[in-house]
Amino acid sequence: MAGSGIVAWLAGAAAVVGLASTAVAVDATGMLGGKSSVAAAPAAGASAKAGTPFIKVVAGQPRQAQPPRGESRPSAVTSTAKASAVPVTPCATGHWQRDVEEDLDILGGYGAVSIDGRQTPGDCATISAFQRRFGIEPAYGQADATTTDVARRIVASSTPERQRECGATAELTACVDLSLQTVWVMRGGDMVSGPTVVRSGFRGHATPAGTFTINKRAAQEWSDPYEVWLPYWQRFVGGIGFHETTTYLHDAQRGSHGCVNLLHRDAVDIYDQLHMGATVRTFGRRPGT
Repeated sequence: MAGSGIVAWLAGAAAVVGLASTAVAVDATGMLGGKSSVAAAPAAGASAKAGTPFIKVVAGQPRQAQPPRGESRPSAVTSTAKASAVPVTPCATGHWQRDVEEDLDILGGYGAVSIDGRQTPGDCATISAFQRRFGIEPAYGQADATTTDVARRIVASSTPERQRECGATAELTACVDLSLQTVWVMRGGDMVSGPTVVRSGFRGHATPAGTFTINKRAAQEWSDPYEVWLPYWQRFVGGIGFHETTTYLHDAQRGSHGCVNLLHRDAVDIYDQLHMGATVRTFGRRPGT
């Protein structure tokens, strides 16, 4: 009786072990490409439905690798996305230290810099002030790709040669340089605002080049197509106009649906400078559109 019970117990244990082995084999088959009862992970790039952003944006092209030291500086649309995605050491010497020093020395107004390619506490404070002015995050005073890209564009937009490309008359004119992604306002041949950075429409939604006039203004405008509020709205063609954006302006993978996006302080300033009937000149072409 006892012997029979032991035999039965051993047989049952063997059966359990056999089932477990079979289960392991099935799981292994699933991992090797066979059918598995476990749901497959979402494909790369898939994500849950996101909430409606304040400003509707469209994805652009993937970022390009940054050039090593000594090669060409980044263009207006190859600047990195929000810098906080990569650990940054406050006041560390940046990859484009000398480039930024030279440009900030040309621009002036942000503090003194030593043009030697080496970071100093004074250089760091000056670079940080420039970063805060143009909404570059984090404003740690490092000469990173975004900072050197913005500085290059502002310097280029400050030259008389570039300003003449706008074709502004003696009347008040807002000049939007689509190639450099900058804007400034001129009156009587003099710059009265800017230059500063913008973000225009990306591929499939490019901001058109041409001469237009401000035909609608509102401190807050509701967008029916995208169901968002557009602060400091100034329409100049179709459904396209100037307005503040609350997304990170320096993410080169993003673009508007044709509008000219501005940092808050610039949206307020340009709203104050312009008026109904003011001329808007958009020229050049955003790379990638």
